[in-house]
Amino acid sequence: MSGKFINPFTDFGFKKLFGEEANKDILMDFLNELLREEEGEIKSISFLKNERLGSLDADRKAIFDIYCESSSGEKFIVEMQKAKQDFFKERSVFYSTFPIRDQASKGTWNYDLKAVYTIGILDFIFQDDKADSEKLIYRVKLSDIETNKVFYDKLTFVYLEMPKFHKTLEQCHTHFDKWLYLLKNLGELDERPAKLKERIFKKLFGEAEIANYTQKQLAEYEESLKYYWDLNNVIDSARAEGEAKGKAEGELAKAKEIAKSLLDLLDDDTIAAKTGLPRDEINILRRLH
Repeated sequence: MSGKFINPFTDFGFKKLFGEEANKDILMDFLNELLREEEGEIKSISFLKNERLGSLDADRKAIFDIYCESSSGEKFIVEMQKAKQDFFKERSVFYSTFPIRDQASKGTWNYDLKAVYTIGILDFIFQDDKADSEKLIYRVKLSDIETNKVFYDKLTFVYLEMPKFHKTLEQCHTHFDKWLYLLKNLGELDERPAKLKERIFKKLFGEAEIANYTQKQLAEYEESLKYYWDLNNVIDSARAEGEAKGKAEGELAKAKEIAKSLLDLLDDDTIAAKTGLPRDEINILRRLH
């Protein structure tokens, strides 16, 4: 293990900081910073059973989730997702349906629903907006596609693309900025920075300090951290392989373009020597020329 504090992107770290009864105030502080403008102040929450959330093996490999309810009945699914998944958005929508269906009353019912929020803290970037480095937070509701007006305001998806957060602590001027900084950097810190003096952060650092854990908790964290590292290695290897493949394909395409430009000027052996392409590949290009 490296660092003085736990990594919140591990299963153990996420649930230790946000999923324990004694730390509900930490979770509430984070939710209030994220949702205050539309939800108002969350005064209290209770944890709900989440057996149906993330119940598939593929989900458990990449997702750590918490399911809770406010005192006024709103439901919150909070996920820390380490790796991309096929059909991630579809899966996110699918799991949001369980808190909706759980509200159905037996007998006569007028379909009056409490709001449902799905919150994803993502350690990856959506492929379709990777070029937009400024787009850090997604806030998604059902809207009319012509007017962009919200059609239904009780189903909300909020996603934080954490790799896009690059602020230093000195650049963090809001409480929410400080939260994002902590999520991104907690596992790398050696002490609590003086700028994070708020009471809730003092408690968070106390809960996150590895030296305070029992031998059983240390073993659980080590196992969780090992899985995090293994998953990182798989992701990094896949990324490196993809980049290498892309580079090789680009070089091949460039060599073919050069060969095409030389077909009317040089013989096949000379073209092969200049481009590195095999003669049979040049023969194919010549037949298509």
